[in-house]
Amino acid sequence: MIASRAFASPARLCLRKACHQPTWAPVAFQAQPRRFASTAESDKVARFKGKKGSDGNFTVTLIEGDGIGPEISQSVKDIYKAAKVPIVWEPVDVTPRLKDGRTVIPDEAIESVKKNYVALKGPLATPIGKGHVSLNLTLRRTFNLFANVRPCRSIEGYKTPYDNVDTVLIRENTEGEYSGIEHVVVDGVVQSIKLITRAASERVLRYAFQYAREVNKKKVRVVHKATIMKMSDGLFLSTARDVAKDFPDIEFDAELLDNACLKITTDPGPYSDKVLVMPNLYGDILSDMCAGLIGGLGLTPSGNIGDECSIFEAVHGSAPDIAGKALANPTALLLSSLMMLRHMGLNDHAAQIESAIFATLAEGKALTGDLGGKAKTHEYAQAIIDHL
Repeated sequence: MIASRAFASPARLCLRKACHQPTWAPVAFQAQPRRFASTAESDKVARFKGKKGSDGNFTVTLIEGDGIGPEISQSVKDIYKAAKVPIVWEPVDVTPRLKDGRTVIPDEAIESVKKNYVALKGPLATPIGKGHVSLNLTLRRTFNLFANVRPCRSIEGYKTPYDNVDTVLIRENTEGEYSGIEHVVVDGVVQSIKLITRAASERVLRYAFQYAREVNKKKVRVVHKATIMKMSDGLFLSTARDVAKDFPDIEFDAELLDNACLKITTDPGPYSDKVLVMPNLYGDILSDMCAGLIGGLGLTPSGNIGDECSIFEAVHGSAPDIAGKALANPTALLLSSLMMLRHMGLNDHAAQIESAIFATLAEGKALTGDLGGKAKTHEYAQAIIDHL
């Protein structure tokens, strides 16, 4: 039998080392969790700081991505041009480079996002094999994108077994089981540490309450397993109860992860008035599960929110098998771009384009193959333009 001390000692050593490596835990350096008395504009978590240029336009970094990325990005650009959205695109390449023996994102891409405070990103492919780091994960860590926001809403004209889905999931993006703290204890035994900090928990929880106000959701619900992980999930849950006191207009409760999965897939209707917020791993699983309720990742928008910069993205794959064939569906990237517009305060433009997208989908005459139609990517985009 392996003594428990054999597990505890490497864990403490690993945690000690990790505290000096902010690359995986970008909030660990904060001595005290930030406190916000209200969500006045100047106090908002992750408030957009960009300004219009002298030409009256915002500049937005555009990461077209791999595979079908350039095609679906072109659809977004065409629709935005037709809708006269006050945006100038700044394309950048995020192909990794070697710098001081490490794989990093090019400095020009980093500076573009930092300068513009916002980016729109198509799908990025990570080569399969040892030594390749996920570019999506690298972007989240580079810009300290602490919250992943996934709205999932039923779309008229695209039939699924569920007609009443309107969920919002917010996932803590920087720690939990994905902190990357793993080591071999002895041969055949590995240990992975789940890191939860009050600072990171409070930040994403405040953002969840703030987001609930902005989208007129009446309740915030924490999804957890504090019955089993009493210290880690217990800290997340107790922090949520403390944060909830600062938002008396928003109801707060909590639900066990397994119960939430069962109830959402049985009847998602009761979740339509809630924002669900949870630690990293739970959010990763639950957000894709909810996407399945409305038809998959091709219809699901996503935003990664940071204190300084935010990146909005299509979370589906790069589909290299259909790249260049005009078969791709740009809906996910389009809807993600509308999340970006609302983050920037361009709500009227977002509403105009959203209405055109849903009208096109409901009409059903110019849909891409994955939605049951025969339209090419550019034909679907043109149908949306015609509905503007």
